[in-house]
Parts: sequence; C-alpha cells; structure tokens
Amino acid sequence: MSVRVLIVDDQALFREALATLLEVQPEIDVVGEAGDGEEAVRLCAELRPDVALMDLRMPVLDGIAATARLRAEQPDVRVLALTTFDDDEDVFAALRAGAVGYLLKDVSSTRLVEALVAAQRGESVLQPSVAAKLVAHVARLPAETPRPSTTPLSERELEVVRLLADGRSNREIAKTLFLAEGTVKNLVTSVLSKLQVRDRTQAALRAKELGLF
Repeated sequence: MSVRVLIVDDQALFREALATLLEVQPEIDVVGEAGDGEEAVRLCAELRPDVALMDLRMPVLDGIAATARLRAEQPDVRVLALTTFDDDEDVFAALRAGAVGYLLKDVSSTRLVEALVAAQRGESVLQPSVAAKLVAHVARLPAETPRPSTTPLSERELEVVRLLADGRSNREIAKTLFLAEGTVKNLVTSVLSKLQVRDRTQAALRAKELGLF
C-alpha cells in the first residue's frame, strides 16, 4: 500500500519538481499540493494524506503553526518537515509542534522516499546534523537526578535507543544490529513504554537525560 503524501511548500516550481520526482516512486502517491500552512490544514482534512511533507517558512500560516494545528485537529496525519534551514530554533520548534521528522532539501530522493515510508509508520526521521543538534541540546541541559526505574532498558534496548538518537530508521537499526525489522519495531515499542514517552525523538532525549548513554 502506497504512502499518500501532501506536498506543502510556497514555491510552486519546487512543489511541481518534487511531485514529479515522487510520483514515479511505487511507494508514494502524491495526493495534492499546498502553497501555505492554511491551505495544508484544509487539504489534509479533505484529502486525508498519510504524510504532509511540510516546508517551514511560508506565508499566511507557517509550517510550524500548521504542524501544531494538524497535531491537534488531525493527529493521524504525520508531518515530515522538509526545509532549507537547520538552525536550532526551527528544528526544536518543528519537533515540539509535533513533526515526526526533519530533513533538509538537499536530501537524496532515496532517503526521502525511505523517510516518507518510515513517517507513515510513525517513525521519527532526522537528518544526521539535526540528530546531532538534539543530542548536543540535551547535553547542555542542567543535570537532573535520574528517577529510579522498575523496568530499566535491556542492553539490546539501549543499543536501539542510541541508534534512535542518531536518527536511524527501523530498517537501518535492523541492518546495524543484524536483527529482523519486526524485532526492532517491538524493541522500539518496549523502549517507548519503559521511558513513558510518545515517540522516538522523545525516547532519545529522555534516555540522554537519564544518563543511559
């Protein structure tokens, strides 16, 4: 089953080029295009895409505000940020708003398709430079006393959460650890439950805060 994608960007030429690129991919079904965040929210309600591929700096309603609205109003739509900028303010704002991933526009077409498929599954997808920013950000936070846990992560779960912090997808983690992708999915679910977080990005941040790696 293909991933239904809505492309959101204020540059018409870029939208058209991206749509042309993605439409030839068997895993992707481009269901529409939006030129600003307001139109994106409206079209998501109408077209019900799996993933909104969201630029951040747009007129009328920017991508961060649109992401927050989608998270509140249409939580089944995953938002994957695709932008030119990777400054700390944009990265953290997009993730706080509810984006499941953050990629830069120089990403390869192969990586973009993999990210869209992963986003549909609810996986976090981060550009390596963005993952590094998150780890560095957490490292600068004031130290806190780790709360005792009755369900500490196993060694294998620790390996998984370290790779999550590097922005790896389930497929990449499976290849690195020589595991089946289904096994990795189960491990990620266990990590989220034990750390009491809702997504992979929060799991990596929480594990770092607790000094687990």
